[in-house]
Amino acid sequence: MAAVVVAGSINMDVVASAARHPRVGETVHASDLRFYPGGKGANQAVAAARLGCPTLLCAALGTDAFGDDLATFLSGCEIDTTHVRRVAHVPTGTALIVVAEADNTIVVAAGANALMDAASISAVPIASDDVLVSQFEIPLPTIEAFFMRGRSAGATTLLNPAPAAPVPATLARLCDVIVVNETELAALLGEEVAADTQPILAAAARLRTLPSQVVVVTLGAGGVVASAPGGDIVVPGRVVRAVDTTGAGDCFVGALAAQLAGRAPLAQALRYANAAAALCVQRPGAGPSMPRAREVENLLSQNA
Repeated sequence: MAAVVVAGSINMDVVASAARHPRVGETVHASDLRFYPGGKGANQAVAAARLGCPTLLCAALGTDAFGDDLATFLSGCEIDTTHVRRVAHVPTGTALIVVAEADNTIVVAAGANALMDAASISAVPIASDDVLVSQFEIPLPTIEAFFMRGRSAGATTLLNPAPAAPVPATLARLCDVIVVNETELAALLGEEVAADTQPILAAAARLRTLPSQVVVVTLGAGGVVASAPGGDIVVPGRVVRAVDTTGAGDCFVGALAAQLAGRAPLAQALRYANAAAALCVQRPGAGPSMPRAREVENLLSQNA
């Protein structure tokens, strides 16, 4: 059976809730402080696994208390963690997050994530019908080595270049699907993109480096658009009461990967992933907020 194979980060999210985000040099009071399992790699793996897709995570944790807590969390998420290694004398990755009015700002300390190298992914099993997923919270040479293995095996490769940084041409050519949000799209192109469907689709098309490549742009409440070989795809947004947008993009990526592993048509996969993300933002935290398949199916059935 096809699997989602994720090489990426695991972080402990330290989340402070406040009435508003502080300005530079300003201190604001938090109304709440909580600790949630997170990291883009772990979030995406949890999302795919909760939606019923066999999922393997290749990552690194420290041997500290955060690492212990995260290992315990992942062990209960139906994820193959055989390739999650513990690294001594290095802290577990940590994200400092401020949530205000459902929006967030995030600062990430990589910790053990920075030690992910080509050797880390060399023994990960990859089959031709798998979907490989990675993001920019582990070193880029590791992602390139991972995707090269995927290409050699005939697998599908999905890159989420976030936090936004230039994508090396060698890596870009190894990507079947690239998923970004509006901010990341503008950063990768080095230009402002008008917040309208057609300019965003045109920008997404410019980001494509291969005729066969798909570039997906998530628009939050505005939905999703994709520039694809078969033509543009537009998925409308969903009106929901957002509680915390942390992890919503990761939920989308994990759900999209799970759908592609199940051989769903792209347009259907995008609608499904958009619905999953709409459920995610209605709950606090990242990893724990990922929905189950029955919840997504129920939401989609309401709009059938």
